[in-house]
Amino acid sequence: MVEVTVTPRSSLADRPVQVVVRGLAPSQLVTLRSWLTDEHGERFQARAFYRADEAGEVDAGRHAALGGNYTGVWPMGLFWFLQPDSLFRRLVTRDVAGSPFLVHLEVFDGLCLVTGPQDEPLAACTAERWYVGPGVQRVPVREGRVRGALLLPP
Repeated sequence: MVEVTVTPRSSLADRPVQVVVRGLAPSQLVTLRSWLTDEHGERFQARAFYRADEAGEVDAGRHAALGGNYTGVWPMGLFWFLQPDSLFRRLVTRDVAGSPFLVHLEVFDGLCLVTGPQDEPLAACTAERWYVGPGVQRVPVREGRVRGALLLPP
């Protein structure tokens, strides 16, 4: 049974997480894909190709990506290399305190350059990426022409 995990499952956006896939065949080629939908309904995704080790595992922090949106060992590559499906879009959020980005991670057998709705992943999970920690207070700033927000720690 193939399983993909993100540890911790819920974290601040600037904190590293560990992405691990278990239950693969030794030396199996797989595609790891991450994707999210922003507040405007725009989809962003990243993918990387990996070869499982002798134990049938892929650890993004130890194993090198063979291709995709990046190559080499990038523990956070599936989060850092998210690209918009539509040209000239940027990943931004206005609601930094209210809700996290939900990043979906999926594992596909073989090298998948394009995945459609008919393609079933071997395993999937979701990670929460928060921009504001618990207890942080957001105070709007409007002084003259200055607009912004002051974030106060608990």
